[in-house]
Amino acid sequence: MGIVKISEGMHEHLRVASDALSRSINAQAEHWMRIGMLAELYPDLDHRDISRLLIRAELAGGLDLKQLCALAELSQGSRAHAAPGARQ
Repeated sequence: MGIVKISEGMHEHLRVASDALSRSINAQAEHWMRIGMLAELYPDLDHRDISRLLIRAELAGGLDLKQLCALAELSQGSRAHAAPGARQ
């Protein structure tokens, strides 16, 4: 575990979001980092897809970067095989 320095403003945003979502400040920061990491790795995924990946990863035993990347690739593959305009 390490220490990450953030601005006072971001800390306040974390505090408000963590209170609203019943998470600790650290848990909220980790959640945002997971979302951001996947959004950067897979910019074509929307928030719904990223949320599904996180849930699948948790059901598979917890979050692991290699596992998340594999799940994202599977998700992208299933989207490529879907009919154009079809929602999954």
